Amino acid sequence: MNPIAIYSFTSPLHQAEAVDAVASEFLNSLKVDYDFRGDDFTHYGDHMLDLIFIRTGGTEGIFRQMLPILLEKSSKPFYLLTSGKSNSLAASMEILSYIQKNQLQGEIIHGSAEYIRQRVLSLSKTMAAKKQLNECRIGVIGKPSDWLIASDVDARIVKQKMGVTLVNIPMTELLEAINQTHGGGAVEKKNHTPIIDAALPGAYRIYDALKAIIGRYHLNGLTLRCFDLLNTVHNTGCLALAKLNAEGIVAGCEGDIPTAITMMLALATVDETGFQANPSQINVETGEVLFAHCTIPFNMVERYEYDTHFESGIGVGIRGFVKEGPVTIIKVSGDGSRHFIAEGQLLQCQSNPDLCRTQLLIKLDDKSAAAYFLTQPIGNHHVILRGCHQTEFQQLMSTFSR
Repeated sequence: MNPIAIYSFTSPLHQAEAVDAVASEFLNSLKVDYDFRGDDFTHYGDHMLDLIFIRTGGTEGIFRQMLPILLEKSSKPFYLLTSGKSNSLAASMEILSYIQKNQLQGEIIHGSAEYIRQRVLSLSKTMAAKKQLNECRIGVIGKPSDWLIASDVDARIVKQKMGVTLVNIPMTELLEAINQTHGGGAVEKKNHTPIIDAALPGAYRIYDALKAIIGRYHLNGLTLRCFDLLNTVHNTGCLALAKLNAEGIVAGCEGDIPTAITMMLALATVDETGFQANPSQINVETGEVLFAHCTIPFNMVERYEYDTHFESGIGVGIRGFVKEGPVTIIKVSGDGSRHFIAEGQLLQCQSNPDLCRTQLLIKLDDKSAAAYFLTQPIGNHHVILRGCHQTEFQQLMSTFSR
């Protein structure tokens, strides 16, 4: 099935042959592959992206009559494609106003052939990301850490609004899997401190155990109440999470569900899980924010070093060094009602001894955005991605509004 389908509304007052000729010329100019469904809406909602081609004026009443049927078939926003010929743009504007009057989402796609082509391809990519999210399962291993008092979620709302399924897994199941894993994985041969050398086999056992649970529950990602490991197996999940994220499996810390969801959105949108971290220092005058955490995806860094976990001084922590350049910072609330997106520049990686091991100093492109962290933060953890992705995330988040 072609990922793009085009349906159409046409007023019976217009001459069919003339309308068909104009419509055919317009659609051919877009140079986009699609299934043309015309006025047969039987399969509306089945494709990745459904466009409604408003071919002429006088179609407003037809749309109003069809709206209840369309709503039964799909919860996606309405994308109205128009050439501007035969009063189609005017009709599209009236229809979009009606859509918004009914608290629904929609957009008119109109302009040059190249603009329309790029917009359609961009929307198709966004809808592909949504489809991926609808098939995602995130394991919550142990409950969220006790200090995450503002990061609770309702699994039903998460599924309804963002498509992600949450799977609760008791910490005891992970501990049993760790105890049953004796090989310790393929431990790297490097010159480490005695503390790291002693901790590495256990860190790899945690990784192997998490992989077993991922397979058992068919997970696309997880978030781990990792601090419980300090007292139970006297080690950390930092290395395991760094490896899993590099493998394209979302792996979050501290049982933070909203952050794990944010990382899953990142993976679906730009094929990168991102660096989960919390701001440690903020300068609202310069727009500089220092982010830190003890693990980072191995595929994000140019190089890395092992150290102990910062708070406990045991186990294996990761000090990663990321290439300087553009980055994007994102965070989505647990119910999807709020989100933060900002672009900036990674200025340097630091190694302060009194902070978590990986430390990224970022200067926000809009320095006024730094005030958000001090006035309306969405929890403490945020996700940092390499590159500029604000447009893609804004577009994805707009599809969750309805």
